[in-house]
Amino acid sequence: MDDYLAIFRRRWWVLAICAALGASALYFGARLIPSRYTSETTVLFTDPSVPASYVQPVGTQDLSERLSAMEKQILSRSRLQTVIERLSLYEVDSQRVPMEDLVLRLRKSITVLPIEPIRANVKNTFPGFTVSVTADSPQLAQQVCSEIASMFTADNLRLRQQMSEQTTDFLSIQLDSAKAKLDEQDAKLAEFKRYNLGRLPDNERTNVNLLLTLNAQLEAANTALSRAQQDKAFNESFLAQQLASWQVSQVDRGPQPLEQQLADLQNQLITQQAQYTDNHPEVIKTKSSLAELKKQMAEANEQGRGDAAPDGIKPWVAEPPQIQTLRAQIHQADQFIGAKSSEEKQLQANIREIREHVQASPMVEQKYKELTRDYETALELYNDLLKKRDQSAMAMDLEHLQQGEQFRVLDSPSLPQTPSFPDRRRLALAGLAGGLVVGLGLSFLLEARDTTLRTQRDAEQLLQTQVLALIPTLKPLGVRASHISVYPRSKQTEPSQFHGVR
Repeated sequence: MDDYLAIFRRRWWVLAICAALGASALYFGARLIPSRYTSETTVLFTDPSVPASYVQPVGTQDLSERLSAMEKQILSRSRLQTVIERLSLYEVDSQRVPMEDLVLRLRKSITVLPIEPIRANVKNTFPGFTVSVTADSPQLAQQVCSEIASMFTADNLRLRQQMSEQTTDFLSIQLDSAKAKLDEQDAKLAEFKRYNLGRLPDNERTNVNLLLTLNAQLEAANTALSRAQQDKAFNESFLAQQLASWQVSQVDRGPQPLEQQLADLQNQLITQQAQYTDNHPEVIKTKSSLAELKKQMAEANEQGRGDAAPDGIKPWVAEPPQIQTLRAQIHQADQFIGAKSSEEKQLQANIREIREHVQASPMVEQKYKELTRDYETALELYNDLLKKRDQSAMAMDLEHLQQGEQFRVLDSPSLPQTPSFPDRRRLALAGLAGGLVVGLGLSFLLEARDTTLRTQRDAEQLLQTQVLALIPTLKPLGVRASHISVYPRSKQTEPSQFHGVR
């Protein structure tokens, strides 16, 4: 350390001259460089006025990615060329410098930096960004900075509105397509249900119960039909016996008078009308016989025959009430048998149909499940798209009302009072530091070339021997002189080896 201090005492003037020259050179050189001014503004991200739980925003892109994409768009050639032409930048160089170079110059003067978040553990999130513009004059830097910040805020609003509109239009198209598919699946399912009515899986239990009911009804119809057929056979045999007895009795009796026959027919018609309608065959037959008898009586009155019947006409004889009752019972039995036969045929047809439904139920169920699954998938897709379309429409309205996430300029672009470049104080300090480094280098170079022996160690390094003693410097009064006499241990050393020692 003593050696370095000694070197500093001998060479301080070198350090002072180099430091002064370096600082002066950079300071006065910086005054020859044109001054440039930097205007800066801060743009913050503002949250939507409506919570995201109520209206889900459309844009889900990361803030850093969105800012990077917007920066590339705003700093593109077309956008910057518009700024240059509108603000009349670089008027002096516009005639001799290509527009591409001017755009590149303006792009280099613009800096966009994101603001670091307060919480360091939050990733891909920052509260905003700063825009700084460097220009030849403070007013020009402020104008360009204001223009760039306005472009960021306007582009963010336009891009979000455009994104919400495009998303809504896309979802509307997809919703129409999903609705068409849903209608198609609905039509297929309805046609399948109509064609397989009664064979659907939901009707299986009903079909089984209905089949049991129809079988019970068929059994009851068969029993009633057998009983009716037995009653009819019995009534027919009994009627045959009654007819035979009555015919024998009619042979023994003469013909009844026309008045008696008319009374019997009228009584028979009254009895039949009480049991049947006017359209019944027996009623129609009795009315016809009654009309014929009245006609005969009219002809007999004209000829003056009184009780005698006209020639060639056989008098009508009314059947006894027992025979008429049997005929009525047989007729009712015929009707009942016909109805039960029709009912039996209908029940058998229904049973066959229900059995076919039950047998075809597994295949119908498989096809029905396929159609139902496709329909439910189409319905789920349609409902999902409808929900998303409605959310996107609300987000679009939110963006149009400028209530969504926006870029807000915190402070207007600053009007710089001092140039940002060159910083003459820093340059002077840098020149001073550079001069000191150069001075140190020159000092060490001069010391390396200096062969003067000043210390015992210098002598030992030069003579490659051990110094025996040192004679201190004698300074007489008024005389400034210094010398060192060195006596080496070896007597063989020549005096010429001490050249350069004062």
